[in-house]
Amino acid sequence: MPRVTNGPATRARRKRTLKLAKGYFGNKSRLYTHAREAVERAQKYAYRDRRTKKREFRSLWIVRLNAACRPLEITYSRLVYGLKKAGIIIDRKNLSELAIHDVPAFEAIVAKAKLALLP
Repeated sequence: MPRVTNGPATRARRKRTLKLAKGYFGNKSRLYTHAREAVERAQKYAYRDRRTKKREFRSLWIVRLNAACRPLEITYSRLVYGLKKAGIIIDRKNLSELAIHDVPAFEAIVAKAKLALLP
């Protein structure tokens, strides 16, 4: 009876890891042990940062909105409260894009939010 090894599975696993490590510098793209460590670390960072990216972009949109609101004599928090009272449903990303690319439309939205804040 022939001796059974796990050669094909091992080779496939190593090949898969080296394929993921393609483009890495030095031994990290050529030697399995170094490549495995680099790929594991890279996947860990990628997993973490897919979640972090969402937080960072929301913060960026809020900072942009606050900067765009200040010349119109309203703060970001008052703007959001005014939009809620006025029944205007628009997310921060699109509002931020309006503030950058379509200033008259943004000013109109801010005016409606200000009207909703009046007693």
